[in-house]
Amino acid sequence: MAKKKTKSKSKRSSHKKGYVIISILALLSSIIVYLLFLRSSTKFDSEDTTILISSNNAEKSYVKPVLKEVIEPLNFQAFLALADLFDYWNNIKPGRYKIDRNSSIYSIFKKLKGGNQTTVNLIINKFRTKKDLSKFVSNKLNISYSDMYEFLTNKDSLSLLGLNPEQAMTIIIPNTYSIYWNTNPKEFLMKMQKESNKFWNPDRIEKAKSLGLSKEEIYIIASIIEEETNNTAEKPKMASVYINRLKKDMNLGADPTIKFAVGDFSIKRITLNEINNSSSSPYNTYKNKGLPPGPICTPSIVTIDAVLKGERTGYLYFCAKPDFSGSHNFSVTAEEHLENARQYRIALDQRKIH
Repeated sequence: MAKKKTKSKSKRSSHKKGYVIISILALLSSIIVYLLFLRSSTKFDSEDTTILISSNNAEKSYVKPVLKEVIEPLNFQAFLALADLFDYWNNIKPGRYKIDRNSSIYSIFKKLKGGNQTTVNLIINKFRTKKDLSKFVSNKLNISYSDMYEFLTNKDSLSLLGLNPEQAMTIIIPNTYSIYWNTNPKEFLMKMQKESNKFWNPDRIEKAKSLGLSKEEIYIIASIIEEETNNTAEKPKMASVYINRLKKDMNLGADPTIKFAVGDFSIKRITLNEINNSSSSPYNTYKNKGLPPGPICTPSIVTIDAVLKGERTGYLYFCAKPDFSGSHNFSVTAEEHLENARQYRIALDQRKIH
């Protein structure tokens, strides 16, 4: 009988140990679940944060300290365990990662491991030169100014996209674009070209053809008008003047092209001095007939569509009104224009704008 009792006692003890082990495992599992999935992992409870990993810094020695500054200490140990287990350190994906303030450690790890980066909303407005665009892009994306400018001006690089340095800017349509932070110059221009192709839908292409112009020529005219006026209502009429002058083989005589040729956009009054000093520039539309070789800025969609409207007029000239209202006097004959120009010059002199 004593032997049976001992055996029974041993069984109960074994069951008890089993329950203890199961309880411990359950507790550990709960802790792991809590740390990985439920507990907020960031040090910042009141704000989101962003982690930037460039291609040059996609190494453990750089990424680990960056993450340590973001992830709460206890959770950071859990992240390290996951990183080692799933070989993250040898497969770091560059990018811009937005970390929400309530993120769990697992969601952070999954985002980084999967390369699920957050895009940048790139708001492109008016840029006059490739240098301006390059500076803007380098401030928003992981692209250096020199790399962006080099690509925009390099004939061989641009030829891969069917572009040339003179007209490369014609694919830049001012708008808001969602783009990855670690995009390189070629990928950036491919994105712009793709969006430009969407913009130039069959309807816009047909309107350009009806005017006897290519989409690049429409863009160049729009760029001049963009610099000429902020008066949206007058833009179609202004476009008609330039198109009429092109058809009659007249010089465009556009003041903004002189500012571009000189490289000084602060000039308030174009004189013979600026025109003569930039006579060798192909952008000088007082000395050269036809359109300049490329745009002088990135015109708005409104301005491009104003050109495409194809307003029919007999006007060949326009001049700013002497009341400085932002409106213009349009004329058919040179005599009318000369009188309008004389009145405007008097107004400039009175305001001592030289």
